[in-house]
Amino acid sequence: MSEPVPPPETIQIGLEAAALPLPAVSEPPLSTMDWLRYGPFLAHIVVIRRCNLSCGYCNEYDDHSPPVPYEVLDQRLTKLRSLRAWMLCMTGGEPTLHPDLPRLVRRATDLGFRRRQIITNGYRVTRKLVAALNDAGLTDLQISVDGVKRNQTTVKVLDPLRGRLRVLAREARFTVVVSAVIGSAPPSEALEVVRFTREEGLTPRIVLLHDGSGRLQLSAEERATFAEVKRMLGRVGRESGDYRQRLMDEGAAPFRCRSGSRYLYVDEFGQVHWCSQTRSAFGKDLMSYSLEDLKRQFHTVKDCSPGCTVGCARTASSYDEWRMQKG
Repeated sequence: MSEPVPPPETIQIGLEAAALPLPAVSEPPLSTMDWLRYGPFLAHIVVIRRCNLSCGYCNEYDDHSPPVPYEVLDQRLTKLRSLRAWMLCMTGGEPTLHPDLPRLVRRATDLGFRRRQIITNGYRVTRKLVAALNDAGLTDLQISVDGVKRNQTTVKVLDPLRGRLRVLAREARFTVVVSAVIGSAPPSEALEVVRFTREEGLTPRIVLLHDGSGRLQLSAEERATFAEVKRMLGRVGRESGDYRQRLMDEGAAPFRCRSGSRYLYVDEFGQVHWCSQTRSAFGKDLMSYSLEDLKRQFHTVKDCSPGCTVGCARTASSYDEWRMQKG
């Protein structure tokens, strides 16, 4: 689930990001120095848990939850900006089911988030929605495509999405990243997804399907396809120290995870978690999240990190790999 150009997991941050105007909040916002030391580079926020699809591998949706009210999300966005979150990603479920999605993107733009992204399955993309997101100031959109043909596991595949992807290619003023997924369809279909994406002038990326605990399980054919896609993509296919290859070759790719600090995952109830796959491990209400929480989670050693496949957590943590964790 996510990449813009630079890819969404390659977050390039300059000092000017910390100098943007901040919204008025009840508590003092993070100082520039505190943000540089502990602040969030990326925040994922769930705007609705419901999804219009039911992919067999996914554990991040339901079929009934109402959208989080705009007023509640407005408070959460304001809080995230007071923590100086640099990039905001609205996710689900399926965020295009939220009736106020363009309004939320506009609010994120007005609050000063440097990049505003959504992750979508693409099924609800229309010319009208693309125009509204253009006007609202969206900077990045990511779609994961699981293969070419529908199968028992997924319908989030290329054949029904070609027309909608072409609409994005023609009319979007934001970066569109199409992530070809290996693990839910015949591996060779990922190659066709990458080729189609390039032909349409969109940005291709490769994703390996992980299980419900965030772990990687690949067949020999899937490994070979991954190697071919990496060859096609070049440097872009080797994110965060080529951790996916290390996981396949060595079974582990240890890193100092800074989730809860550099990366925040905010669920529909307003709880901050390390990531979508560890919601039972840690949680704290966003509205009371403070500098002390950022510091604490920055230094907390996560036992799940050696086998982690959550790319956004890895990339947001990569800038501080040289810094020790106090535990």
